[in-house]
Amino acid sequence: MQGRQGLVHVTQAEAFLAVADELHFGRAAERLNLAQPPLSRLIKQLEKDVAAQLFTRSTRHVELTYAGRALIEPARRLVAAAQDAHRAVQEAQAGDSGRVSVGFAGASVHRSIGELARQVRLTSPRLHLDFHGSQFSHNGLERVLDGSLDLAIGRWDFIPHEVDSRVLRREEVIVALPVKHRLAGQASIRMKQLAQDSWISLPSGFGSALPNRLTRLAQDAGFVPRITQTAPDSWTLVVLVGAGMGCAVTLDSVRDNVTADGVVFKAIDGNNPPLEVRAIWRRDNDNPGLRTVIKAAEGVLRSSVAPPSEPGGESSR
Repeated sequence: MQGRQGLVHVTQAEAFLAVADELHFGRAAERLNLAQPPLSRLIKQLEKDVAAQLFTRSTRHVELTYAGRALIEPARRLVAAAQDAHRAVQEAQAGDSGRVSVGFAGASVHRSIGELARQVRLTSPRLHLDFHGSQFSHNGLERVLDGSLDLAIGRWDFIPHEVDSRVLRREEVIVALPVKHRLAGQASIRMKQLAQDSWISLPSGFGSALPNRLTRLAQDAGFVPRITQTAPDSWTLVVLVGAGMGCAVTLDSVRDNVTADGVVFKAIDGNNPPLEVRAIWRRDNDNPGLRTVIKAAEGVLRSSVAPPSEPGGESSR
């Protein structure tokens, strides 16, 4: 707010409003926790800056002049704007405002992403989430590394040193078979029983956990999987299995979240540990809102499968 001589400062505006409300310099000084002489100097400097007398003073009373009455609303707006600015800075530092970009992929976390958005909106309404779907593990990792994503949720067999992570939950690796498959009636499957079958896989890439798990399970069973289809996502993968195009390694969360007409899901016998769903982010990412989203994601994506492996739930590579 600017007069002919200079700017009206927030401190001056606060002092002016206190005197305007009290119409008494002594009471206004007490309200501001100031001595009366410094308050009088603030008002005199303000009157000099705006080149107008704001109060008429006598030994008995203080009154606003016409110019003083005109200054009340602008002064209130100035003080409110300063308070808003202070609040915005505090919220940003606390991670309660700003923007956080989040990448994810797959049916296994799709519903949880909606709940994550609701939770953040409830607890930090000024913090905006930009969601980016179809970010398979290798793509999500690349985008976290190049800074185009603050956070990615997925599964990785290897995480580079410059990336930090936190386990959100564990998921069982299972096999999806066409309903008319010769082994569809079995309670569980041994991988070597599927050595001659065609396989459908998600896209492979650096750190892609499910394609890597298929390769490892097949190698342990003594064969190389014959991959005849690559599905762009878990929904398509299940559809292709239902169409009889082959078998697929998938997750119990996909089984629980995707309509699977013509598909049966079976446990895999042998050495087949769960896959960890992780949130990953660059270690040097200083976005305060990132910590808020990580905390919310922990609450939303936790499941009863198993607790995180890190002691006390701390982050790890």
